[in-house]
Amino acid sequence: MENNVNLKSGEFLVKDVDANSIFIPEEFNEEQKMIAQTCRDFLETEIFPKLDDIDKGDRVLMKGILHKAGELGMLGIAVPEQYNGFGQDFITQMLVAETTGAGYSFSVAYMCHCGIGTMPIMYYGNEEQRQKYVSRLATGELIGSYCLTEPGAGSDANSGKTNAKLSEDGKHYILNGQKMWITNGGFADTQVVFAKVDNDRILSAFIVESNWPGVVIGPDEHKMGIKGSSTVQIYYNDVKVPVENMIGKRGEGFRIALSILHMGRMKLGANVIGAAKQTITDSVKYANERKQFNTHIANFGSIKHKLAQMAIRTYAHESAIYRVSKNVDNLLEQYKAEGCDYGHATIDAISHYAVEDAILKVNGSEMLDYIVDEGVQVHGGMGYSAEMNVERGYRDSRINRIFEGTNEINRLLVVESATKRAMKGEYDLFGPAEELYNSMESISDNTKAGESYFEEKLRYIKNFKKAIILTIYSTNKALGKNLMSEQEVVNNISDMIMDLYIGESLTLRVKKLEGLKGENPILKDIIDVFLYDAANNIRKHAKDAIYSSIEGESAEKLNKAIMILTHVKGVNTKDARRRIADKMIENNEYKF
Repeated sequence: MENNVNLKSGEFLVKDVDANSIFIPEEFNEEQKMIAQTCRDFLETEIFPKLDDIDKGDRVLMKGILHKAGELGMLGIAVPEQYNGFGQDFITQMLVAETTGAGYSFSVAYMCHCGIGTMPIMYYGNEEQRQKYVSRLATGELIGSYCLTEPGAGSDANSGKTNAKLSEDGKHYILNGQKMWITNGGFADTQVVFAKVDNDRILSAFIVESNWPGVVIGPDEHKMGIKGSSTVQIYYNDVKVPVENMIGKRGEGFRIALSILHMGRMKLGANVIGAAKQTITDSVKYANERKQFNTHIANFGSIKHKLAQMAIRTYAHESAIYRVSKNVDNLLEQYKAEGCDYGHATIDAISHYAVEDAILKVNGSEMLDYIVDEGVQVHGGMGYSAEMNVERGYRDSRINRIFEGTNEINRLLVVESATKRAMKGEYDLFGPAEELYNSMESISDNTKAGESYFEEKLRYIKNFKKAIILTIYSTNKALGKNLMSEQEVVNNISDMIMDLYIGESLTLRVKKLEGLKGENPILKDIIDVFLYDAANNIRKHAKDAIYSSIEGESAEKLNKAIMILTHVKGVNTKDARRRIADKMIENNEYKF
């Protein structure tokens, strides 16, 4: 395994990374911090005082709030300057996604407009479409939406029935069909609509204006959460779409849809961080105020455990988000230097990291679900009351495991994308794996005398990589082409890969930060607990995958190798978590 600065997607499985080559949040520049502060101030003045009104589903109110965000420039962060945007890099876009993630329903409306409502036209549209639509979407003059899902086409998006037929005079496509779960649909001015032209097998994409004859907007859906977000069905009855409003080429729609989903997954992974930090701070403050048995509940070990685990998962996930964001920016610059158009360069750079964006979508959404659940528990009975924001956060969080491709689909994508890229020769996964498999009986955990703290932790991570590629190789050998249909086994492997990527990102972040600002023992507590838990998780998932695929002596040999490769020193997790919690309790907020 060798070092490489900008790895290909999934290549982290077989290559090591120098901590100094990654980007960490502590390196945000002053401009990035100012943009984030503008977003925080907007939430404080325009969102938090109106949360109850927003949750009543007032379309006029939400559209008005988005217009105000547009006046501040918040809708054009990712849009180039020539289309009235600010042309910020991907790291900054992710920071904005994180910051606005604390905005409950507003966050959903905002992210939909800035992402899937605008970027298909920005990335795949022609110059005339960008000037006509993107320049107005960037300022909030127009509000955008994205229309892919249909009653019979959810995860299998290409099975949609919405149809477009070319008119006799060749000037319009006549659009007929139905879309559902359309965010911003109740008040959006533009819609990116996916439909099949004639009897095409593959979707095409179109820009539709909501006020055109034949576009019928349904009432807002009643939902468990994100109640302030307008979610509707839209019906198309002989809608005349000018031929110049096709985005990209005929039959390119499915590729556009998948590419935009890659972007949406990664940005959702950032968005949940803002919600997580907000929930943790609310929980810490409540624990510092609430008294039971003549003491603040923040003093109880069980509460400290919850607060610490919330912080560990958030800090670790955040580390991975900004690591891959820098990879995207690096690749984007490479593509642009090679003469790529900005739009295609951006979406190709994001789409390249398919393994990582699936990881971050799943890990982030499940992290937030854990945090809001424990947030309600810290609040006790009050957490179940609509008076408290944790109740709203709990309900709002649940959709994230379904948005942007379900977590079930994304778990499969983690493994499928990683192995396909290896099979295409983008990196060598199966060569090192075969070597390990053939020398299983001599595997050791490579413990070295006198290891430094980070040498030890990075050795663990290197061993986790070996355990994972050994599991991938052995299950592939046993199941062959049937592996991807054995979804429980794939899920085991996917969860192993996720723990590895998040754990490595966390360790590299703290190592780099120590080099910049000196040692922080609390952050080492976060690493200790995370990697200790990850070792146990990886061991369990590997054993489950092996025993579900392989029998007899081979399975036992593999199990023995996995036990060696996932061995880590014991950690006093109780005291480590208490130190992490005590730091937050002292600060009265999440502040790492």
